[in-house]
Amino acid sequence: MPVIDTRNGPLEHVLIDGDPDLTPLVFLHGGLGCLAAWGRFPARLAAATGRRALVYSRHGNGGSGPDPLPRTPRYMHEHAQDVLPELLGALGLHRPVLVGHSDGASIALLYASAHPVEAVIGMGPHMYFEEENRVGIENARASYDAGPLAKKMAMVHDDPRGVFDRWSGVWLSPAFRSWSLENDLDITAPVLMIQGDADEYGSLAQVDAVERAVSGPFRRLVPEGCDHYPHLVCPDLVTDTVCDFLAGHPQSVGAAR
Repeated sequence: MPVIDTRNGPLEHVLIDGDPDLTPLVFLHGGLGCLAAWGRFPARLAAATGRRALVYSRHGNGGSGPDPLPRTPRYMHEHAQDVLPELLGALGLHRPVLVGHSDGASIALLYASAHPVEAVIGMGPHMYFEEENRVGIENARASYDAGPLAKKMAMVHDDPRGVFDRWSGVWLSPAFRSWSLENDLDITAPVLMIQGDADEYGSLAQVDAVERAVSGPFRRLVPEGCDHYPHLVCPDLVTDTVCDFLAGHPQSVGAAR
């Protein structure tokens, strides 16, 4: 797997070929995710849109280097403000379409508040802490301790226990109870939010909060019976919706250069 060195250590990544005249897709995984955990979805969406794509694992996840910083409630802010701009600059990727899942959707929203983007596609976003977060994470901890989730994560992470403990530890900490992005966003780019109506990690109030926080075009998709992973449960629906959304908000000529 290709690796790129950053100030905070190496990041594994894959670049998917596409039309150089279109702005690239950049995939931002969830708290328990990584490059491999996306499965075939990035290649599928890249092919459907004709765009180049970057898929990578954040520090501590997948096959990237260890997370050099203690995990605090501001870890998503830190990645959006420091790591992601450095990575995109090093790879020469500008004004991207950010495709974020879970924590990655929150990172995408934070990045788009400070940097030019063509659009933000978010799945299962987190805007503030709510009771559904706590219940979902405690259920995930029980699954990890019982074995099924641990076995699944061991297939895609070099340090699965560390990934799980850092993620669950900060989300279940007292300090995270007041965590919110609601006053931190300033987004004029088009935003599409996708959340299943059976999402185990958050209510649809999270999508409502995103809509209140953005000032540009906004659209939502709520797949029926879908959990926290719409790109894996209903990839055809997600792919078609993203393609239609991007076609409705075409980039300006020459913006990809």
